[in-house]
Amino acid sequence: MSDIFKELAEAVTKQDVNGAVAKTKEALSKGTPALDIVQKGLSEGMKIIGDRFEAGEIFLPQIMMSAKAMNEAMAILTPELTKGSTNVSAGFALAFVQEGDIHDIGNRLVATMLGANGFTVKVLGVDVANEKVVEEAKKAEASKVLLVGSALMTTSMLGQKDLMQLINEEGVRSKVKCMFGGAPVSKEWIKEIGADGTAENAAEAVLVAKQIMA
Repeated sequence: MSDIFKELAEAVTKQDVNGAVAKTKEALSKGTPALDIVQKGLSEGMKIIGDRFEAGEIFLPQIMMSAKAMNEAMAILTPELTKGSTNVSAGFALAFVQEGDIHDIGNRLVATMLGANGFTVKVLGVDVANEKVVEEAKKAEASKVLLVGSALMTTSMLGQKDLMQLINEEGVRSKVKCMFGGAPVSKEWIKEIGADGTAENAAEAVLVAKQIMA
């Protein structure tokens, strides 16, 4: 990890809101791509925070402050990420973080990138119950809906399997395509639960989304 990416990650892990903003501006001024700032710097910090939380080393207040540092930096980066966005509709998507999880950085980045690439995205937020996701999918006017769910913890990831079961039980599987992400999510997991795709990062997520919605 280069120095600027390491400093961005450290600002997040140390809950340094002002530092995250300052380092983000510094990185942009040096010509660092906005997507790299997020994926190689800020997101790496949030992964560390997620691991520490699961290990019981830190608690909710620290996560919230790290998220605030990330959010303040994202406010600066979002206009850069959406430059050159297209007006051609690529489909309708519901973005959400799985119930029991509040790590929304990766999910918000994917939602931003999908929006910049022609998708109409409705963001449901964090700690979203499976019933809420299915309800939103049912009432969506689109003939096909892309579910963009994420989970950073193994505990909340298990809810993705429950969601797939609920989708089938409620008879909406033919209407939805399911793309799940998050640190513990693998292609093997996607296959096991019967979902449609996953991606390593936000840029790849756009390609996967377009592929499964084609």
